[in-house]
Amino acid sequence: GNPELPTAVNITWSSINFKTILQWQPKPSGYFYTVEIHGQATDTKKKCILTAETECDVTDVLRNVKETYTAQILSVPSSGTDNFEEPPFAVSEKFTPYSQTVLGKPEIQNYTQKGSKLNVVFQDPLTPYTFPNGSFQSIRDIFQDDLEYKLYYWKDQSSGKKAATTKSHEFEVSVDSTKNYCFYIQGVIPSRRENRNGQESMVLCTSIGRTILDDYGAEVFIIAAVIAIAIITLAIVLSVILCKRKNAKAVREKESLNGV
Repeated sequence: GNPELPTAVNITWSSINFKTILQWQPKPSGYFYTVEIHGQATDTKKKCILTAETECDVTDVLRNVKETYTAQILSVPSSGTDNFEEPPFAVSEKFTPYSQTVLGKPEIQNYTQKGSKLNVVFQDPLTPYTFPNGSFQSIRDIFQDDLEYKLYYWKDQSSGKKAATTKSHEFEVSVDSTKNYCFYIQGVIPSRRENRNGQESMVLCTSIGRTILDDYGAEVFIIAAVIAIAIITLAIVLSVILCKRKNAKAVREKESLNGV
């Protein structure tokens, strides 16, 4: 073998919505890497053959998402190897896409607050896998009944969160019709032991007749009052000084007239 060739270390699987990248170190010098993906029931697949990179997109060879895979990262000398010689390699941890891929951010398409109802419509994240007609499968197409979504919502300017759950693409929750609300959505796989919660969507807030007081609270009015008081105080001080100067001038003029 080639015991002097370094083998890969810090091998990690990075997977969001079933797009899966294998990463490792170090950068090769004088040799290349080749990745072999081994499934429990599938043939070994080679990816990123003789690469000088330290990452490899292995999404397309993990299509059977419920299977458990390991990766072998071979260190192959630049001069090539004899057919009989096994290059040194490192082995990754096991990876099962179905139970380990991270759920990406759901996309909020529309939201309304009418009366005492907050309505939020959203879209499933898409995966890189396609149907026979070429359209992309969503995470719901793969997880089906294992997937649900949580809506976290709270009154604007307060911290008390409430939560609602759905298996559809829509939430409708009861709210205080006089208050604005902020919210975000997150995918959840309750059956998982780890990585149950997905990435959080962006936070959005409703705006039913917002005022400056809603946006900035009492601080704006306190600041405005302090500035107003400062201006009034300054005006009084200036007028007193000017008044005193005027009086002093009048006294001096009177004295000079009397002295004549």
